[in-house]
Amino acid sequence: MASATPLPTQELQEIAQNACEQAIGSAEAYDHAKVGDWNSEIIQTILKTLIQKTSPASDSTGEPSQPAYKYIANSTVIQHIGSPSEPEKHGRRGMHSAVGAFWNNEKDGTYSYKWEAAESKGMDIVITITWIAI
Repeated sequence: MASATPLPTQELQEIAQNACEQAIGSAEAYDHAKVGDWNSEIIQTILKTLIQKTSPASDSTGEPSQPAYKYIANSTVIQHIGSPSEPEKHGRRGMHSAVGAFWNNEKDGTYSYKWEAAESKGMDIVITITWIAI
């Protein structure tokens, strides 16, 4: 993680958690037909919230100022084998995710979050938020 973050780590965690809960909270289990929509909603919610929370107040023309960072949000949904309703068939698929970049370690960074509530729904959800100073 970078030494400077656009928001405190706890707030980044809350943003990611809230986005997951908003998009998938009412789902009972993994649904392949809905994963694209879930990912889109998670990403859009995260980006909208980050921009809203880190954009300076309006400038003299009344237009909102640009945030000091560019943002990238990634959402990965992984289906467990079987389903939560069939514990004898339930298992986890192997998955490893990593990100690397060449940047200014003092201004740019990344934060990863795993939504723990997804396990009871037969899936894993991993969020990555990346920021690059402008």
